[in-house]
Amino acid sequence: MRKKTGLIFFPAFDWAISATHPEREERLLYTRDQVFEEGILDLPEIEEFTPRLATEHDIARAHFCVPGVKDQVLEAHRIAAGATLNLGDRIIAGDLRNGFAMVRPPGHHAMRVVHGNRGFCSINNEAVLVEYLRRVHGVKKIAIVDTDVHHGDGTQDIFYHDPDVLFISFHQDGRTIYPGTGFTYELGGPGAYCSTINIPLPPGVTDSGLHYVMDNLISPILKDFEADFVVNSAGQDNHFTDPLGEMLITAQGYAQLTEKLKPDLAVLEGGYAIETALPYVNLAILLALAGKDYSSVVEPDYRSGGFKEDPKVTSQVHEVVENLQEIWANRNSKDKFELASGNKYYQRTKPIFYDTQFIEEKQIEKVRVCNQCPGYIAIDSQAYHQDGKRYRILAVTIPFQACRFCQEDGWDTYERFKKDYRFNYVYLQDKSTDTYMTHQREERRELRSDG
Repeated sequence: MRKKTGLIFFPAFDWAISATHPEREERLLYTRDQVFEEGILDLPEIEEFTPRLATEHDIARAHFCVPGVKDQVLEAHRIAAGATLNLGDRIIAGDLRNGFAMVRPPGHHAMRVVHGNRGFCSINNEAVLVEYLRRVHGVKKIAIVDTDVHHGDGTQDIFYHDPDVLFISFHQDGRTIYPGTGFTYELGGPGAYCSTINIPLPPGVTDSGLHYVMDNLISPILKDFEADFVVNSAGQDNHFTDPLGEMLITAQGYAQLTEKLKPDLAVLEGGYAIETALPYVNLAILLALAGKDYSSVVEPDYRSGGFKEDPKVTSQVHEVVENLQEIWANRNSKDKFELASGNKYYQRTKPIFYDTQFIEEKQIEKVRVCNQCPGYIAIDSQAYHQDGKRYRILAVTIPFQACRFCQEDGWDTYERFKKDYRFNYVYLQDKSTDTYMTHQREERRELRSDG
């Protein structure tokens, strides 16, 4: 008997940025009505499950929450992330063919360091899932394909230096939409070159343009990477009725994309056309995951024959694809020390804006360039929070694949900066041993959890 598609539905009734904000519970309630009306849950190929709470430890694998997890993470966030973990467990165990975590709050704009909510996101559901799958189930190579109209800058940030996590994001060109990032030259750090692939697309891309990208770029890259698990950050604001984007993708286009992508798990991200898009796109994706006919799923505003793509748009799409095809074909020609300009450490400075809470973060990220592993990372981050307090933190993250030297050097860096009066908090995230520690300057406080 064919394995089922698992569904978890969590609308987060008790969480909202504001009563009229685009990211609100109605995003999923109309979908829920549509699913019931169509009798989708009566299909033997689909089974619904309940979510569970992600633990603070699960979240600490992916994030440095300032000053702590409890300060940034509400129960709704833990449930949304926990839904992905529940489905992930069942898929890995072989009980399910695949799954769809139809949840909110979304997460793909939440970065490694979390000072607040940005882009409607506080914690990154997909990142929490990836770190959980690696630690608990031993999954090595994971691909994340982000299909949101906005660049998944948070997911990119978390895995930018990780060669075992391939992050692919197609999105509306950052020069025309939030968050203003996601260009073709953003390709990953020296130790993870081409583990990040950004596909910025001009406004006005239709289903045909999107599938040109899928067939000629995304599918070949996924085939080469040979992921053990594929996650779809299933943003739906590329839809032609979405109020925040300028793309022309239909429910049928999304379903066909899902059929080609064959993700192990889809996790809902954006999509703000509450009545005209989400009920139809969600339904079409769910049917595609379950291997059912989705051809009759047509939104009320759909134009017979679809949309005509402007030839200029088509030309730009082809140009982006050709550029990235060449980059991918030559990905092994560059040495990590060459990419780091021969330096022992690779450093970049990042200004980060939290648009929901108007927080400005200044961050310096320093990565050790290592021959044996991706290298440990030290992050100097400072920001003023809404409580009026200024936080300056030093966060050390040791990668899952760390060599002995980088692990020891990372721990030494943590111990050294614990004595530095400039930092309110010093954090250690040792993914190689599943150990997470926090040191507070004012009064010594250490939280240790060994998995």
